[in-house]
Amino acid sequence: MKTNTTSKQIVLQTALAAWLLLSAAAMAEQSPLRLTLPPAWYGVPGVPISLYYDNVVLTETPESFRFEVTCNIGKSEARRWTVTPSDKDVGQHPLCVVVKDAQGKELERAKTVLRIAPRDAGAGRNLRLLIIGDSLTGATIYPNEIGRLLSEPGNPKWTMLGTHKPASVKPGVVHEGYGGWTWAAFLTRYDAKLGHKLDEKNRRQSSPFVFVGPDGKPALDIPRYIRENCAGQAPDVVTIMLGINDCFGASTTDAKAMDEKIASTLDTGEKFLKAFRAAAPRTVFAVGLTTPPNSRESGFEANYKGKYHRWGWKRIQHRLVEQMIARFDKRERENIHLVPTELNLDPVDGYPENNGVHPNATGYQQIGASFYCWLKWWLQAK
Repeated sequence: MKTNTTSKQIVLQTALAAWLLLSAAAMAEQSPLRLTLPPAWYGVPGVPISLYYDNVVLTETPESFRFEVTCNIGKSEARRWTVTPSDKDVGQHPLCVVVKDAQGKELERAKTVLRIAPRDAGAGRNLRLLIIGDSLTGATIYPNEIGRLLSEPGNPKWTMLGTHKPASVKPGVVHEGYGGWTWAAFLTRYDAKLGHKLDEKNRRQSSPFVFVGPDGKPALDIPRYIRENCAGQAPDVVTIMLGINDCFGASTTDAKAMDEKIASTLDTGEKFLKAFRAAAPRTVFAVGLTTPPNSRESGFEANYKGKYHRWGWKRIQHRLVEQMIARFDKRERENIHLVPTELNLDPVDGYPENNGVHPNATGYQQIGASFYCWLKWWLQAK
């Protein structure tokens, strides 16, 4: 009799589990927008920031939906929710986004918190900053913007670290940003003929973090990088903006293959972070969420002539952001933080008409503002 009861319980539990799985699958089919918000985002008095609706949902037609944002500061506009915080707004502000269809039926909702740091957070302190990334960093506009904002009154005395000093850098600005680079490139790339010299087109072919060891083989050597390029003193903060080149060619038709590619990319990122943390245990890492594409297909046509399309990259990028949040959230005790660089980038006015993934000056400055606002919150929290 006891055996029968146990068997019935097992059957009921199995049936319940199956029902829950089917219900979850049905909900996913009914809610394809996959509204995605970071756990937190950041602001500073006097610095405009915005949440662009197109950047938080997975759809080709964001204009077909109604977005309602609830927050005790800021205002909603046609394509975004926006605010320029004032000093009285310093603190944390819960924010909720609700997406409805054209008839007003609620489809999805998600919550985050907007953290406004004081205008003078970190004033009088020293900040050693290393900026790592791909061509978005290599364009130098957003590192310049970070430097400009950090030079405003009420900021720490800042020093940027790195070996890349393009002609476009402003005074004091330097970084490790290179076009086409991936997490794996920074982890392993080395050209035996060139070493750390630039090629004939003034491009770097070897990772600044990879050196030839006593055994004659190239290997990641963060302690040596710090000794030779940071005057022996580790950076306080390392910002990282990578992911586009790693995942751009991922499958857009096979969800499993897409997830495997993204997981492999993030595994490589973990190896780089682990090695850097071992060499610099007190360094804080600010990982930027991969930025969304130009809203225009024309930008992709101009770059890729039909080989890659805006909607394909949008699907990959949105999934990458979801997986980055799942991977890196709640790891502050390991000195790993998320920076929501994907929210505050205008997918229309922040891009030229003829480029799919590289913003114009306005877009780059919005990326710089996102990193700056996070830095200010970290400074005041620390």
